[in-house]
Amino acid sequence: MKTITIKGLEIGKGAPKIIVPIVGKTEKAILDEAQLLTTIDFDVLEWRVDHFHEVDNIDSVKKIAEKLTQVLPNKPILFTFRSAKEGGEKSVSIDFYVKLNKALAASGFVDLIDVEIFTGDTFVKEMIETAHAHHVSVIASNHDFDKTPEKDDIVGRLRKMQTLGADIPKIAVMPQSTSDVLTLLAATAEMAEKYADRPIITMSMAGLGGISRIAGETFGSAMTFGAAKTASAPGQLDIKALRQILTTLHKSAAQ
Repeated sequence: MKTITIKGLEIGKGAPKIIVPIVGKTEKAILDEAQLLTTIDFDVLEWRVDHFHEVDNIDSVKKIAEKLTQVLPNKPILFTFRSAKEGGEKSVSIDFYVKLNKALAASGFVDLIDVEIFTGDTFVKEMIETAHAHHVSVIASNHDFDKTPEKDDIVGRLRKMQTLGADIPKIAVMPQSTSDVLTLLAATAEMAEKYADRPIITMSMAGLGGISRIAGETFGSAMTFGAAKTASAPGQLDIKALRQILTTLHKSAAQ
């Protein structure tokens, strides 16, 4: 499996890297959250721009993205507009979604963009090509807040993301039982062992799926999400506790 290195961070090797979301609704709230993160140990900043109340103004979005790079110059920045249909705060047209992602990929202010894989293959390829043309990596994503699909379906979705050219395939699913959590972990292991030639991210959400957020090094998920102030999805653990657990498990795996 290839690893991916962004701003000196090697993704796909060792303990899962911690992504922390910023979910502020105003410029001040966003930058205040970023300032808080200067004192916290984490790996990647995710700006959940669907929470920003001026997201319709792409110039305003780019201005804040630039300021985030100034506050946290050494941290990779992941730009994410999470659509309402996949658990986000806002619905927008596909045309605007594509335009927004392409604009930020070309801005020079972000290191990764999140592209929802079921936006449509043509649109997904267009966004990925634009990102790669500007040396920006792509996390292709899919979120199911209702259920956990069958193992083969999960693996199939991750393989589709890989086929379409995403640098890091990602899937998050909702468990209804402990068996669902095992399904997600089994799918992760199968993808990592049989098909993945690049890092992947998987998680089972809510409290029931918490084990999946810390077990990535064992099963094959290269990144996980932690909360500093406000969680962006159900089940995210506190960053400090998450880092301690991941470090402990990494040391154990090395013995």
